[in-house]
Amino acid sequence: MKGKDLAFLKDTLSFWKDLDELQQRTLEESIVIKNFRVGESMRGSSDQCSGLFLIKSGQVRAYIISESGREITLYRLFERDVCIFSASCIMKNIAFEVYVEVEKDTQAYLIPTLVFQNLSKKVLAIQTFANDLMASRFTDVMWIMEQALFSSFDRRLATFLIEQSNIDESDELVITHEKIANHLGTAREVVTRMLKYFQEEGMVNLSRGKIMIVNRDKLQELYS
Repeated sequence: MKGKDLAFLKDTLSFWKDLDELQQRTLEESIVIKNFRVGESMRGSSDQCSGLFLIKSGQVRAYIISESGREITLYRLFERDVCIFSASCIMKNIAFEVYVEVEKDTQAYLIPTLVFQNLSKKVLAIQTFANDLMASRFTDVMWIMEQALFSSFDRRLATFLIEQSNIDESDELVITHEKIANHLGTAREVVTRMLKYFQEEGMVNLSRGKIMIVNRDKLQELYS
């Protein structure tokens, strides 16, 4: 493993310093770098459990699918985030499917399941790391559920547009209504109607596959 990669791992994995030399070497030798293209799945179902992914660069989203086939995004992962649900077979009591889709070309370090499990049994810091990560993701999921259940759709959509703009660092969002619907767990028609309302109110301009935020302050009022 190259020096930069090793430095990245040491800096990102809080438990690294708690490993002895043999454990560090075992982890270093077992980690592989994986490359994913936009639209690929990092994890498709519970029978695909490669291990723990640490995002080196790129962007992915974790989502669930209802019985009717409707998606809703649980959270998104960026550089230095860890995808705990890609190793959900480690967590025996997880009884629901979480899918992980690549949104931007992504490079990630993969810690194989067996290696992570074996080290976790020996090093308390790894157990703490996994528990803290699960608690953080659970908080993300609860926030999404709260928004879906108790917030009006205009506010949810405004929130999504502002957050997407912050992620892309642009007021021009290259995204389809269908994709937004998948993020928010609703139908495309619902997104289209609300976006047209936003356009009538002078908050956005719509074009094919693009949304331009033209009045961020007004959109922010809904977001707030």
